[in-house]
Parts: sequence; structure tokens; C-alpha cells
Amino acid sequence: MAIAVLVTIPEKDAQNMANMLLGEHVCACVNIIPGVHSLFWWEGKITAADEVILLIKTKESLYPKLKIMIKNNHPYSVPEIISFKIEQINAEYLEWLNREANANPAL
Repeated sequence: MAIAVLVTIPEKDAQNMANMLLGEHVCACVNIIPGVHSLFWWEGKITAADEVILLIKTKESLYPKLKIMIKNNHPYSVPEIISFKIEQINAEYLEWLNREANANPAL
């Protein structure tokens, strides 16, 4: 099953995170979507941050490893990591995603 994972992150950290995830083949694609102004509760007060969204496409089976890698390398102590199952997908894109998102690329 293909999934999309959303992660908010400071822009200065986005490229490194994307490269790390792609380098380990835990995903096939990462889109960096700029211009996100986030408002949220943190430590008892409303806080604001300028961020980007990483839109990560991968396989459901790789989510546990992807999540650990994000948590271990994200600058926030509580990173936003939200996954969605992709219900409809272009068959050729799914083939490509399954080929490229492979935590053991030598296999």
C-alpha cells in the first residue's frame, strides 16, 4: 500500500532531511512545499513558526523505519509526522514508487 507522509520542518533543515530519507531508500519522492506559517499550542501558549511541508511518498511497510529516521534527525522534540493511505494512484507511478522505496535497494 502506498502512503503519503506529511512532516513540517524549518526550511533550513528540509533539504538535509529529504536527502537522508531518499539516500536510505525509505521513500521514493519528497516534495518540499514552502511558505507554511504554522500556529500551534506549545508549552502552554500559542506559538508561531515559519516552516515547509515535506510531502513524502513511500510504502506502508517502510513507515516504521521512516518515522524513526525523522524522529532521530528532526530539530523538534515532537515532530509532526502524519501518514495517509493513498486510495487511488497511477499504476505506473505506483510501480516506480515500489521500485524506488526499498530500504534494501540491493534486493
